[in-house]
Amino acid sequence: MRHVADWTAYWAKRTPEAEAVVEPHTSRRFTYRELDRRANRAAHVLSTTFGVSRGERVALLCHNRAEHFELLFACAKLGALFAPLNWRLSPAELDMVLADADARVLLFDRELAGTTGKLSSPPPTCAFDGGAGYEALLERASDAPIGDPSVTLEDPIMLCYTSGTTGKPKGALLSHRQLHFNAMSTALAIGLGAQDSTLVFMPLFHTGGLNTLATPLLHLGGKVVVMPTFDAARVLAISAAEGITTHMGVPTVFQMIADHAAFSGTDLSATKNALCGGAPCPLSLIERYQARGILFRQGFGMTECGPSCFSLVAEDAFRKAGSIGWPNFYLSARIVDDDGNDLPDGTDGELVLGGPMVTLGYFRNADATAAAFRGDPKRAWFYTGDIARRDAEGYHFIVDRKKDMFISGGENVYPAEVELAVGQIAGVHEVCVLGVADARWGEVGRAVVVRAAGPSIEAEDVLTRLEGRLARYKIPKSVVFTDALPRNASGKIQRDEVKRRHGA
Repeated sequence: MRHVADWTAYWAKRTPEAEAVVEPHTSRRFTYRELDRRANRAAHVLSTTFGVSRGERVALLCHNRAEHFELLFACAKLGALFAPLNWRLSPAELDMVLADADARVLLFDRELAGTTGKLSSPPPTCAFDGGAGYEALLERASDAPIGDPSVTLEDPIMLCYTSGTTGKPKGALLSHRQLHFNAMSTALAIGLGAQDSTLVFMPLFHTGGLNTLATPLLHLGGKVVVMPTFDAARVLAISAAEGITTHMGVPTVFQMIADHAAFSGTDLSATKNALCGGAPCPLSLIERYQARGILFRQGFGMTECGPSCFSLVAEDAFRKAGSIGWPNFYLSARIVDDDGNDLPDGTDGELVLGGPMVTLGYFRNADATAAAFRGDPKRAWFYTGDIARRDAEGYHFIVDRKKDMFISGGENVYPAEVELAVGQIAGVHEVCVLGVADARWGEVGRAVVVRAAGPSIEAEDVLTRLEGRLARYKIPKSVVFTDALPRNASGKIQRDEVKRRHGA
């Protein structure tokens, strides 16, 4: 069966002049023939100049750019592991990740030279721009096909570090198999084909930006347009100019796009789908996109599985508000108790996932791998740490992260459930609910709220409007207001940081 190294080679022969990767900000446009040639050249450079061989790690530190993809395919050809790094990390944090990855080489862009210069013990480095850097090496390299014929679908292709919201970052090992079946599952869920395109504005150092739509489209022969960082005005302009058909983002970025003055007047006739994950999405936002003729699809994903795990079709967005939908085609899902026993519909339990879209484990971290998987090693289930429930129709709902649950007066309280209720109150823009210490109940809820534009809302308004909507033990005992909630690069709220600021 073909693996990731074969994708560009196939389309370079089948549709050689079709555009594969486009960078509007640099005017660089690469066809599949050019992308495959550059990937071959990059593989030769990695092999001959830096001694990269099968199983070794190639680290990348840069803003979104076309080299993410040619280096991914270069690594695939060599049987090496592509390791994109979070450029927002401090040098000390990057030192920790690089030490864990034990990278053979670190490639970076000049904008981050200040960061790489502060690393304590980096591997050999290569800059993309200027002098005798990456491009000069590429020009001198052979573009002859290169590959390790012994590489299989079960070999790792990517080392993708988790965001760290659940503790110390861990390197998830994504296999050729995982990327292959994720691509097919995504295509089936959305109806993607070679005629489709996406605009990548989410960071490519996270699986959401890299693997939710970009690698599936390159598997299908579609087009990937790259932005270095997110900018709402540029998203709208590029979407119109490039005829982007499908977007992926978190609620915050879709809100920023919809709130931009150009949203109503931009030609978005080519755009068919907007995929949203990472947090519950307000129904009012879904309505704004549907008014523009764009199907707003909610879902759920994670680095270790997929990442395209669940999808809610647009026609169910209102009927099944708050649901992540059904598991995608190549993913199996169960909801279990603490002993791993299946729970009936309507019961909260831990979501466990299985199938060919699941990670190989965590790089050089046997304890974390063993903690995440249970069952027969050949048919092991990945324990996500998410509390979920399934209704009688098979639709799934994420209740909360298992670790975020707190106990108030002996009752389990899941912040995500409370956040969904608070978020529906007029005057609330967004909210994060924490468990804080209480002498009587052990812990009680605290809602940290960002006010919406318009008439101001006060703490008493929030608490009063929750009466009758939630059990009394779930209603927060306090509300504090803030200008913004801290988020990581993928747009997820950093709960630990919220708790540090507001949890005393």
